[in-house]
Amino acid sequence: MAAQGNLSSATVPVSAIAAPAKPTLVLDTKVGRLLIPSFTDLFVIALIVWMFCTGAGWESLLSDADTGWHIRTGQYIAATHSVPTKDLFSYSKPGQPWFAWEWLTDVLYAGLFNWSGLKGIVLYSGLLIAGFATILLRHILWRGANAFIAIAIVLVVVGAGSIHFHARPHVVTLFLLPIGMWLIDADRRQHSKRIWLLVPLTALWTNLHGGFLALIACVGLLVIGTAIEAALEWKSTGLFPRGDLVRYSGLLLACSAATVLNPYGYGLHVHLAEYLRSDWIKNAVSEFQSAAFRSENMMDFELLLFAGIAVSGSFLLRRRVTEALWILYWAHSALTSARHIPLYGIVAAPFLASAATDVWLSLTAGASKNSLSKVLNALSADFGKAFQRTTVWLVLFVAALIVLDAPLRWPKDFTDQVFPAKTVTAKQAWLTSGRVFSTDQWSDYLIYRFYPNIRVFVDGRSDFYGEALGKDYLAFSQAKVNWTTIPSKYGFTKAMVPVDWPITAVLKERRDWRIVADDGKAILFEQNSDTRTR
Repeated sequence: MAAQGNLSSATVPVSAIAAPAKPTLVLDTKVGRLLIPSFTDLFVIALIVWMFCTGAGWESLLSDADTGWHIRTGQYIAATHSVPTKDLFSYSKPGQPWFAWEWLTDVLYAGLFNWSGLKGIVLYSGLLIAGFATILLRHILWRGANAFIAIAIVLVVVGAGSIHFHARPHVVTLFLLPIGMWLIDADRRQHSKRIWLLVPLTALWTNLHGGFLALIACVGLLVIGTAIEAALEWKSTGLFPRGDLVRYSGLLLACSAATVLNPYGYGLHVHLAEYLRSDWIKNAVSEFQSAAFRSENMMDFELLLFAGIAVSGSFLLRRRVTEALWILYWAHSALTSARHIPLYGIVAAPFLASAATDVWLSLTAGASKNSLSKVLNALSADFGKAFQRTTVWLVLFVAALIVLDAPLRWPKDFTDQVFPAKTVTAKQAWLTSGRVFSTDQWSDYLIYRFYPNIRVFVDGRSDFYGEALGKDYLAFSQAKVNWTTIPSKYGFTKAMVPVDWPITAVLKERRDWRIVADDGKAILFEQNSDTRTR
C-alpha cells in the first residue's frame, strides 16, 4: 500500500504533460475554405437577387434598346471578319463614315445572343454590375475601413448608379474602373510592378467602351496632384521628390499610347474629342445632361456628393491634393452629366469610407472593452477578413443562373413598358416595306428586330448623326414650322411615333396622312400616296 501511495504521489514534470490538442477549425482546411460560403459570395448573391431577381427583374436592364444595334453590329463583324467603317443602319446617312468604337463588346454581345438570346446579355451585364460593387467593397476593406461603413457606402453607390444600369457596353467601364483605381491606390502605398497592368488593361478597355477615358483622366489627375504635392514638399523642405512624378508620368504616357491600339487608330481620339465637345450632344442627349434631384437614386447621389466635398476639403488641408482632385473632378462631371454619377461613386467611395471610419474610431476610442461600439469594431474586423475569400458557391450560383429559366423570368424581348413590341410584330411587313420615321429608341428596337431588312432615320448612335440631322429629327417630332419639308427631304412616307408627341396631334388632323394602327402607346401613320408628289 505504501508503494502504491508513493506511486500515486510521484511528481511528473510539467514539460512531460501533453498540452491539449488545439481543435482544427473547418475554415483552416483547404476544403473548408473552398466549400463554406464567404461574405463575398453572400454579398454578390444578395446584390443580384435584390437588383434582378425581384421587382422588374432582368428586364429592367433592357429599358434602353441601344443593345439591339450593338448585337447586330457584332453579328456583322463576326460574319465579315471586319470592323465597319461606314454606316450600316440608316437611310438618312447611308454609307457615311462611322466609328464602331465598342466593336469588341459588340462581338461579345453577338456571341452571347447567339448562345442564349437576350438572357445571355442581361446575365453578363448583371454580373458586371454586381462585380463592380464587389470589387469596390473589397478595395474599401483593403484600405482598412469599418466593414459596416464600407457595406453601407457601397450600397449607396449602387443606388445612385442604378440610373445607368443598362445592358450596354458602358457596364464594362463600371467593372474596370474600380480595378484601375485599386491598382493605383495600392501603388501609391507601395510601388509594385502590378501598376503596369494598367497598360494592357487600357488597350483592352479602349476596344470595349469609350469609358477608357475615365482611367486616362484619373491617371492624368494623379500626375497633376503628384506634381502639386511635390511642389508643396519642396516649398516646405527644400527637397523636390521626383520619383512618383516620373513614375506616374510614364504610366500616363504608356496608357495613352495603348489607346491607339484600336481599329481606327488616332482617328478614334479625334472623333471622341469632337463628340464630347459638341454642345448639341450635351443639350439633346438626356444622359449627358444634369440629373433631376427628384428620385431616391438622386438622394443617394446627393449624400455622396456632400460627403465628397467635405472630405476633399479635409484632404486639401492635409496636402493630399490627388485625392481631392479625383473627388472634385468627378463630382463636377457627375453634376453636369448624369452618366458620370456611377463613376463619381466608384472614385469617391474608398476615401469616404476611410474618412467615416476615422471619425467612428475617434468617437469610440474611449469606450469600454465590452461596450457595443467595441463589439461592433470586433465584428467589423472579422467581417473584413471574411470578405477576403471567394468559394465554389459563387461559381455554383452563376451556373444555376445559366441553367435555370422560367423561375427567373428571363426576357425574351425588350420590355413592352417602353417599346411597342406587339405592334411592331403585327406590322412587320408594313414597317419593312418602306422608310419609317420613329424615335431613336424605337428605331434601335427596329434594328434589333428586322435588320438587315430595315433602315432607320436615326437611332442611338448620337455621335454618328450629328447636329444638322438631329435638328431635322426634332423639327419633325416637335412639329416645328419647317416640319413639312422633312419627309420629302429624307424620303420617308411612314411614321411610328408616341401618342404624346406634338407631331402625333398634328398628323391626326392632316388629310394627307392617315392612321394605320394605334395601340395607345404608338401610332403608325402613312402619307397618302396621292399627296406625296405635291
